[in-house]
Amino acid sequence: MPSVLFVCLGNICRSPAAEAVFRHLVEENHLGHAIEIDSAGTAGWHAGNPPDDRAQLVGREYGYNLSNQRSRQVTLSDFDRFEYVIAMDISNFENLKKMAPEDYDGTLAMMLDFAGKKGEEVPDPYYGGIEDYHHVYKLLQPAAKGLLDHIRKTHQI
Repeated sequence: MPSVLFVCLGNICRSPAAEAVFRHLVEENHLGHAIEIDSAGTAGWHAGNPPDDRAQLVGREYGYNLSNQRSRQVTLSDFDRFEYVIAMDISNFENLKKMAPEDYDGTLAMMLDFAGKKGEEVPDPYYGGIEDYHHVYKLLQPAAKGLLDHIRKTHQI
């Protein structure tokens, strides 16, 4: 079963939003049984906390539910559990590369790579305004579709 872990710094804005967008798309395509999905942060400051209120508010406007999610920190065992580890930005991508075991044979990539924007970042909206959260969701939607298309083609599901 393909498995996807979305990663940002604190796991309260971008990665929970990516998880929600991707999960919604997977469910819409009746593939919830076929793909494991989670999110985490490279830092553990917010462990156990729900996503940022603004991420939840804007998510609801787009039809995504983040209310059941809780922040957690990436662990070494995530590289055993997840075939796809998807970073929101370069800093977290580099941190994940350092964390990953030498024998990790999964895919470590940036989220926007799947939207044809290789190397571009999903900007952190935390210190911005509500419009920054809207921008994040608008970036995540085509990237989530691209990721699902990639997984469907690669795994023939």
